[in-house]
Amino acid sequence: MTISFDNTYARDLDGMYLPFAGAKAPEPSLLWLNEPVAQALGLDAEALRSPEGLAMLTGGAMPEGASPLAMAYAGHQFGGFSAQLGDGRAMLVGEVLDRDGARRDIHLKGSGRTPFSRGGDGKAVLGPVLREVLIGEAMHGLGIPTTRALSAVATGETVWREGPEKGAVLARVASSHLRVGTFQFFYARQEIARLRRLADYAIRRHDPDLIDQPDRYIAFLQRVIDRQAALVAQWLAVGFVHGVMNTDNMTISGETIDYGPCAFIDAYDPAAVFSSIDHQGRYAYANQPALARWNLARLAESLLPLIAENPEDALPLVQPIIEAAEGRFAVERRKRFAAKLGAAEADDALIDGFLAMLTAQGADFTGAFRALATLVRGDEEPLRALIGADPRLDAWVQDWAVKRTATAAEMDAVNPLYIPRNHRVEEALAAANAGDLGPMQRLLTVFADPFTAKPGYEDLETPAPADAGEYVTYCGT
Repeated sequence: MTISFDNTYARDLDGMYLPFAGAKAPEPSLLWLNEPVAQALGLDAEALRSPEGLAMLTGGAMPEGASPLAMAYAGHQFGGFSAQLGDGRAMLVGEVLDRDGARRDIHLKGSGRTPFSRGGDGKAVLGPVLREVLIGEAMHGLGIPTTRALSAVATGETVWREGPEKGAVLARVASSHLRVGTFQFFYARQEIARLRRLADYAIRRHDPDLIDQPDRYIAFLQRVIDRQAALVAQWLAVGFVHGVMNTDNMTISGETIDYGPCAFIDAYDPAAVFSSIDHQGRYAYANQPALARWNLARLAESLLPLIAENPEDALPLVQPIIEAAEGRFAVERRKRFAAKLGAAEADDALIDGFLAMLTAQGADFTGAFRALATLVRGDEEPLRALIGADPRLDAWVQDWAVKRTATAAEMDAVNPLYIPRNHRVEEALAAANAGDLGPMQRLLTVFADPFTAKPGYEDLETPAPADAGEYVTYCGT
């Protein structure tokens, strides 16, 4: 199998990773291959299905030109700093230029113990691997920047968690795996020369127009803030809760990464938490902008030695940027929710007034925005069924009708009909564990175009039954 690798991370950032050979899978079998992604990367799908291809996709053997390595990074996890995390069960296979000339990482999760494994087995199990496939493809279909799965391969081994589980490896693609935590790793060690090399590498890769600017590190910080503000606003607009917004899970590229304890809300609840380990609600739905700003402040902190020789001299330059981030997030949120409401502009009163009614009535978030477009078409029944009991509805509708400028079709184009409903995801994963990938494929079919109704898929439009109970997710991989 021939792949045209061009591995800049391995070549340019020596000392920022450890070479790593993955574990050989005893009996690899391909469960799912993302052929459109393979095609975009210029990879031969049939070659990926071959024994040599499966060996690469599980980490056991690499084709010529690959440069397998475990990346070093640190991170604040639930507010507590860990100076060394790194790829404990993952590896960067290498980089390729896709058909559009964009650089992409090929990365594996579950490929075995690495020097950063910290006592773990470095393996992944089937359910979490397929969850990442489903959520990543849903996010892509929703138009939200995300890593994407290239493949899911069963390893043929048993991996022990609470009990015996089927082992699997995920191959995913990203524009890079640089994180806030990558910068924290070298800042914590005061390895300033390496920190500068890392920052210049990140700028060349993601913001090349800044590389010759004398204030490039400040400008780079602003770019990352802008990307993350836009990203988190998009999360809020579809009801997504990441669940583990640690600094090692925030990318420099502005892509969503790591779909462990994540979920989409059904009934609108700003305090929604789905992670089994988020006992204090740190990463609740409505907290995500504040936590993103907190993470970005840690990036700013890590860049201080590069901005000025004396970090104290850099603070007056950086502090206004971080303080202004709150306003930046607010602007992005208004823009996204204005589009959902069909308004050219929407103030917080109009947005929050609608959301307050959803909260009070326990109404379905996704369905309520689709119901607004139905109201534009002249049918008020779906919206009345969801929040008609709220005494504020009539006055709100009158205010909204004055501000609405979009057609019903334009509103449908930004308000999805299909999201990864939690109960449907769990059904699909349970079926996959039993050997049936049909329910997963049904979900992938609607996720490819989540804004357009598909006959025969009506069951995927609705939230979980009222008696479904509390939904909890786990870190998994």
